[in-house]
Amino acid sequence: MRHTNLREFGADGVIDYGLFSPISQALLFLLKIFQKIFRNWGLAIIAVSVLVKLLLHPLTAKSMRSMKAMQALQPHMAKIREEHKDNSQKMNKETMELYRKHKVNPLGGCFPMLLQMPVFIALYQTLNRSIEIRGARFLWIKDLSFPDEIWTLPFKIPLINTSALNVLPILMALLMVAQQKLTPSAGGTEQQAQQKMMMMMMPVLFGFIFYNFASGLVLYWLVNTILSVAHQYSVMKKPSEPKISVV
Repeated sequence: MRHTNLREFGADGVIDYGLFSPISQALLFLLKIFQKIFRNWGLAIIAVSVLVKLLLHPLTAKSMRSMKAMQALQPHMAKIREEHKDNSQKMNKETMELYRKHKVNPLGGCFPMLLQMPVFIALYQTLNRSIEIRGARFLWIKDLSFPDEIWTLPFKIPLINTSALNVLPILMALLMVAQQKLTPSAGGTEQQAQQKMMMMMMPVLFGFIFYNFASGLVLYWLVNTILSVAHQYSVMKKPSEPKISVV
């Protein structure tokens, strides 16, 4: 009797990928296409990461221009804080008017990451539940559906409770540090100090969160971070526009 392949009957459709199931199935479809092209699941994940980044490029570019404009407005914001230091309501009103006048969104830098989250969660479910990627190798990675352990340490890493040395999460955290250094901080001296502390904590936090994730998922975010750093560097290093007038 011939062995029945459930995929011939659309068995992929019965897999529950969770809340973002349509996105998960779309990602799996794209991964399969790129895998046929590159004959490697790791390269397929990289291709999907590049594709998602290209699709979000207009919004990302807009948010980075907004962040650069925020940087240019710092002297004017400092002046507003000094003039209205005893009237927080007036200070906030003047600050928001400054943002409105120059079409600057102080939260603009968050939008691209927020849009990435459904894709990230969907890819997490795809890598966890799709049997095609089980055992898929890439470079030193033995299985893209598991962490990319290259060495067993003689001790357990605090808070993570594992002795595995995983490379991708460490590389990702280091690149996130570089990305944060390129991001202009807003606010006064005290606010800048707080932001710098948060900027240093975020990569560490992400490193811990991602440490035991599937290496394919970390690879996706690593490539996304590399592209973000390259794009942000090119934007921030461009010659500054003429100084903004607040007359």
